[in-house]
Parts: sequence; structure tokens; C-alpha cells
Amino acid sequence: MTDTSANEPATVSEDERAVRALYADLLRCWNREDGDSFAALFEEDGTIVIFDGTLLNGRAEIAAQFGSIFKRFDTPTFVQIVRQVRFLSHDLAIVYGVVGMYSLPDLLINPMLNAVQTLLAQHRHGVWRIVHFQNTRADFPGRPDLVAKMTSALQRSADAQTKRASTQSTT
Repeated sequence: MTDTSANEPATVSEDERAVRALYADLLRCWNREDGDSFAALFEEDGTIVIFDGTLLNGRAEIAAQFGSIFKRFDTPTFVQIVRQVRFLSHDLAIVYGVVGMYSLPDLLINPMLNAVQTLLAQHRHGVWRIVHFQNTRADFPGRPDLVAKMTSALQRSADAQTKRASTQSTT
């Protein structure tokens, strides 16, 4: 569930649209459990800090780790909301997003898997690629109201995307 059109502003530049699509593609690769395609979205020397705090360096290590994750676990599906895309320069952008995860068939967001994500993208040789990606648990200790608010927003997004997908498959 990574359709970015639902939370995209009415007017965005071509570069912002491309950066948003890069983020959506990353989550689509996760949802397809495709470690090689996931890693291919990174610069050759790209880095990622995953949910448990592990730092992975380089496309090869990212592909190997995510390939292993996808072989060992039945991973839940991401749903995301882009909170902000900010350009640091004409060829460097940061995406701030929040994500939740659900498993089939219930489609209910599991609040224990909510996360805040930051993606740093660079435009080189005509292509936007990920330089760094950070996935941080969003459990907000002592602030259950923030967990509930985030989970509710993600559930609405998941419900809307599921409804759009269902409508598109019947047309």
C-alpha cells in the first residue's frame, strides 16, 4: 500500500514527484519482499539504519540483509504517509514519512510496528537514488495519545488505499 497520490499536494515539481515515487518504490519493494530491487534503489555506497538499529553499508549488504529477512519472515505490509519533502539543494532531498504495517487478511495497523522514516535522496546522472534511509520505531514512550493518533491516520490511509485498489481492480 504505497500509493503516494493520496497524500501528495495539488502542485508539486517534477523532482518532488520523482522523490516521492522513489520512496513509494522502496516500500513497494518491501511489500513484494524483493531484496534485490529494494537495494537497487540505493546509491552503490548507500546506507540504511533498520528498525533494530543495525547500520547496513552499501547496496550489496542491503540486498543480502533484506533477502535474508524476506526468506526468514513473513513480513507485514507497509502503508505510508509522506509528511514532508524538503529540498536541501537542486539535487538533494529529504523525505519525512510515517509508516504502519498490517498483515492479511485483517488489514489492521499494528501500532507496535509504527515507524518514522527519513530518506535522503540524491539526483545524479539523471536518476534519483537513496543515499541514506532511517527507519525508527515510533512507540512514543509515555505518550499513548500520539501512538493512537498516528495509528488512526495510518489506518485511514490503509483503508483509503485498499478501497482505491479494490475499485481499480473492478474497472
